[in-house]
Amino acid sequence: MAVHTFAAIYIGSYEVSLKIFELASKKKLRGIDYVRRRIELGKDAYSTGSIGYELVEALCDTLSEFTRIMKEYRVDAYEAYAAAVLRDVSNEFFILDQIKLRTGLLVHVLSNSEHRFVSYKSVAMREEFEDMVKTSAAVVDVGGAGLQITLFSKGKVVTTQHLGLGTMRMRQQLARKSINLSQYELQIEEMVEKELEVFKAMYLEEGHIDHLIVIGDYMTELVRRVEKKHDEKTDDVQKFLRYLDKLGKKNLEQISEELGLANENDALIVPYMIICKCMAKGFGANSLWAPGVIVSDGIACDYAERNKIYKPTHDFDEDILSAAKSLSERYMSYSPHIDALTQMSTLIFDTMKKEHGLGKRERLLLCVAAILHDCGKYISFLNSPQCAYDIIMASEIIGLTHMEREIVANTVLYNTHPLASYQEVADKLDHDSYLVVAKLSAILRVSNAMDRSHKQKFKNVKAQLRGKELVITIETAEDIALEKTLFDAKTAYFESVFSIKPVIKEKRVYY
Repeated sequence: MAVHTFAAIYIGSYEVSLKIFELASKKKLRGIDYVRRRIELGKDAYSTGSIGYELVEALCDTLSEFTRIMKEYRVDAYEAYAAAVLRDVSNEFFILDQIKLRTGLLVHVLSNSEHRFVSYKSVAMREEFEDMVKTSAAVVDVGGAGLQITLFSKGKVVTTQHLGLGTMRMRQQLARKSINLSQYELQIEEMVEKELEVFKAMYLEEGHIDHLIVIGDYMTELVRRVEKKHDEKTDDVQKFLRYLDKLGKKNLEQISEELGLANENDALIVPYMIICKCMAKGFGANSLWAPGVIVSDGIACDYAERNKIYKPTHDFDEDILSAAKSLSERYMSYSPHIDALTQMSTLIFDTMKKEHGLGKRERLLLCVAAILHDCGKYISFLNSPQCAYDIIMASEIIGLTHMEREIVANTVLYNTHPLASYQEVADKLDHDSYLVVAKLSAILRVSNAMDRSHKQKFKNVKAQLRGKELVITIETAEDIALEKTLFDAKTAYFESVFSIKPVIKEKRVYY
């Protein structure tokens, strides 16, 4: 059994961390060292929009130290990630260049979708997680730039939403005003409660959940220290809230002393306490679980999965489809037509595997595009494709990267609109992604034309390649003149992409 030594580096808003793992196929993920350095990059990022020279120096020095530690452990591989603290600043590329030149490290700046999915993986791979989401649960991932809420009901993803309520961001916003501690606490609480009430009104029909799952370094640490203080788990949420209320009446020095925190952490104690309290109260959760995982655990899980060291027990693809269906239902477009379109699209995709050269991931993106292709009609029937594009790009679909969301949104757009030239969309799609959009939208067009009436007139649909023709055999007892007419109109685009002509072969049946 091969054992891999892996290093996860994470550049956050208020600290930079290195975690060393041992990865083995038949063993659980095992952390063997964890090093953290306090560098408040968010202090500059969220106040001036760029990171100053002194902080860049401190960051490079810390990463150089991390490379020395990695050599001592003889790591087989590493991943270095940064999130919003670099993504949102004007000098991002210069900082990344300095890091590469001075440390040799290649840092990948995560989109919000990628960041939250990596964090989510760290908790979704825990055994307890499956039991909690069977009823209702909310995963709350709190960071310096914002927080993400992913809501589950009956094992399915309902939605995932990003709220701009990060601890560092709020501290920088409120620090500009001369306010005392009590005003500071009140304003943070008002900000969090306002956003949470809107979220609940839109997505939480029952008004409460069974389980609140909190992830993120400092949120986890806060819950763990409270548990240690009381020598018990936080299954009793009301008892936990009473303790936080009591703790909130003390000053920062007393809070630090009681929880055993270093003074350097003082500035972040209050936002984390208030967010934790507001979430527990607002969601009316019966239990609160802090699994003790951090972003670095998610980075290691993601690496192990991609390199086939671990096979995940949780079905992340099903999360993506569940989130897409929930979004489709929200815009009143989910229907039997969408089920029929999804089946038809995947049938054509599977029949043409050798011809399109796409894989399992692209097949999933095609399913998501089929599910969401009609959501724009909620806003405008006339401009439905563009509205659908805007809805998809504005929505967080957990598990999809930003580029994958672009592929889905453009597939939906060019299901109806003429395909733009590559030069017109080069700012959004790279060359490979553009080809994927062309192929998926061609498949979606033909599939959509076959159920244009939305009446699912076809039965026992089969597809087969015969030379340069894709022969789609259908059984029907109804008049399909409309479908045939529109089908013929859609085949030219399909033929230009694949050099294969789709043909309908009809078998009349009588019921």
